Amino acid sequence: MPDGVTPVTPALDAGTHIRLPRHRIERRAIVWWMLQALFVWGAILAALIASAVLWESMRVWLIAPIVIASVMLLATLFVEPLWRYHVHRWEVTEHATYATSGWLVREWRVSPISRIQTVDAVRGPLEQLLGLSTLRVTTASSYGAIKIHGLDHVTAAEAATQLAIVAEVSEGDAT
Repeated sequence: MPDGVTPVTPALDAGTHIRLPRHRIERRAIVWWMLQALFVWGAILAALIASAVLWESMRVWLIAPIVIASVMLLATLFVEPLWRYHVHRWEVTEHATYATSGWLVREWRVSPISRIQTVDAVRGPLEQLLGLSTLRVTTASSYGAIKIHGLDHVTAAEAATQLAIVAEVSEGDAT
């Protein structure tokens, strides 16, 4: 470095360090992902098999799609949910929201509290059935909201309340 030029690096407090979020999601999320896979790939496989049964002339052409759909069903039913459970983590602190997610592509996101615009706890039909919720933290980011899937619905509501309170008292313009 030339004299008088300081390197451009983010300033970190003595206790600040980059790390993975601390909390796991609920184990029930595995069942949620398995049910989603069953509905999607199970329906595709059922349609392909029904087509093969009904249209005898198409049976030869449907062998490869049936095999592919079967492999996808098995992978998304037994491999993906366990891997996602292993990868997905989350944490809410007084300074930021942290989330890791993914299956084939792993993502690590941090959103400073000062950038939060809205906080939602979202529950789809399967999530309601399993007592789960998705925490959605919308920020002033072009990338979009941080979504933390597979939280217990009470935990998601508490985290949303905590984030709303901290974001309200936090200085920043959320832009």
